This record gives sequence, C-alpha cells and structure tokens, in this order.
Amino acid sequence: MHLGWRSLVPADVEEHAAACVAFYAARGERRGPSSFEEVREARARQVAGPPSGSVTVEQVDGACPVRIHVPRHGKPRGVYLDIPGGGFYLSAAAGGDARNLGLAESLGVAVVSVDYRLAPENPWPAAPEDCEAAARWLIDRAESRFGTTRLAIGGSSAGATLAMTTLLRLRDTGHADRFAGVALQFGTYDLSGQTAAGRRIADEYFLRAYLDHVVDRTVPDISPVFGDLRDLPPALLIVGAADILLEDNMVMAARLSAAGGEVDLRVYPESPHGFTHHPTGMAAAALRHRESWLAERFVAHAASR
Repeated sequence: MHLGWRSLVPADVEEHAAACVAFYAARGERRGPSSFEEVREARARQVAGPPSGSVTVEQVDGACPVRIHVPRHGKPRGVYLDIPGGGFYLSAAAGGDARNLGLAESLGVAVVSVDYRLAPENPWPAAPEDCEAAARWLIDRAESRFGTTRLAIGGSSAGATLAMTTLLRLRDTGHADRFAGVALQFGTYDLSGQTAAGRRIADEYFLRAYLDHVVDRTVPDISPVFGDLRDLPPALLIVGAADILLEDNMVMAARLSAAGGEVDLRVYPESPHGFTHHPTGMAAAALRHRESWLAERFVAHAASR
C-alpha cells in the first residue's frame, strides 16, 4: 500500500472535483432513516418491479434470494458476488440491477447480488449468515451454473462490511482463497464505537436496528477491523475524501496491509458517502477503476491456479 495523501488520489479524477462541489451543493446534505417508521417509508419508496428478462432470481438453499445477471454474449469469464448496502435495513439488491447489468456486460462476468435479511426484523447475525450462504453456494455451484471458477466479491457501505465478514467466515474454514479479490466501497468497519472512526457514527439509527441486542460489538463478525486479517484476497478500497467513514477505510486499509495483504486504497476528492451511486464524473471514474481492478484480478487469479 502506498502511503501519502496525494498518492492515494487517482491521477485522472481532479478534473471532476469542481463539478462534484457544484453537484453536492445543489443536492444538499441527506441523512438516512432515524426510526423504524422512517425505514418503512424508505422501503416503500424502494419497491421495484419484477425482474426483467435479463435478470433471474434464485433461492440459496431455499432461503436467501440472489439476483443473477449474466452477459448477453459469450460465457462469463468469472463471477462477481455483489453485497449491496443500505445500512443493514434497506435492501438495494433490486435497485442495483442496472449497475450490475452494466458490470456484467463491461467485464463479461456473471454478477450475483445477495438479497439478505434486513434489520430490525432480522438483526445480526442474519445478514452475515445469508451472505456466507450465498458465497458458499457460489463456491459450490459456479462451475456448473456459470462455467467458471473465477470468483470475486465486493459491496458498498454496509455491503462492504458484510463482504469483509463473509471473507473472514470463509477464511476460517479455508475457503477465502477461492476469491480473486474484494472490492470495497466506503464500508464501515468499526460498529462498536471503540475507535475514533467508530465514534463518528455511534449515534446512527442503523446501529440500534442491527445491533441493539449485542453487548460486545467488537467481535470481527460485526466490526471486522478488530479481526485477524491474515490470508485474505487482495483488496481494493474506494472512499470519498468527504466521507464520514474516510478514517475507517484508511484504518482498514492499513490493518489489511499490516497483516500482509495486497491493498489498493483510492480516495476521491469532494465526494461524500455513497458517491459511486450518484450521477457525477467522479463516480463514473471510480467505477471504471473498480472494473479495471476486477479485470486484472480475474486474470491474475486464473494464472495462479
């Protein structure tokens, strides 16, 4: 990992900074739900129609649904396991169809998105259990279902947290090496409030929804920054310079590197939390960087096996 602030900022994104400033000034500050009533209202606004002809929905072990996107032409060169964000209480799986279809086409891979159970109705450990089940289903079925054993995993926000906890669960049973890499977008890695980064979000509603019943929130299955991070696949961390979770992501990158991992941390100017879901040139650049990184990881992993 290269340290030094300027070296963390991709060289081709400065041209988008001014437009980002203008976009977010016009958009204004936004916050997530602060009560279950607001969660229900947000979920009602999120309702998606049935999957299009290019998206199929399957059940993992008869329980957790996954949304599957495949390229229209040719056999997939790999499979990307997408764990969407949403503060552990909003489902973004269906809302991510357009982005995941685009990723499937541009990379020539299948994208499998996990529609995990949500808090507060299903608090921890329901979500990591569903994500682990989907990952193990993919390990077992990727070759027969998609014709490839090349796998990668990733997620954004809460999905990045769950991608890390999924890898820790898989590593502990000797299966994390089946994944070529993990692409993490602005995850939150300390949900305990024990670190300076964790204290920045200690009053957020999503913590009560997901963890109100948990006394020790430093367990790695909740706060992966406290885990043993050895023997994990290469990681890409994408975060905005204006994200409240910037420090959390920098600490996670440092801990992964200290554990001997291969880490690529990229910080995007003038960008807040969730920026890759917004219609800005900065977001488009970050997603192109993710695609290039994933393409390189699929090739490198195939060559090493």
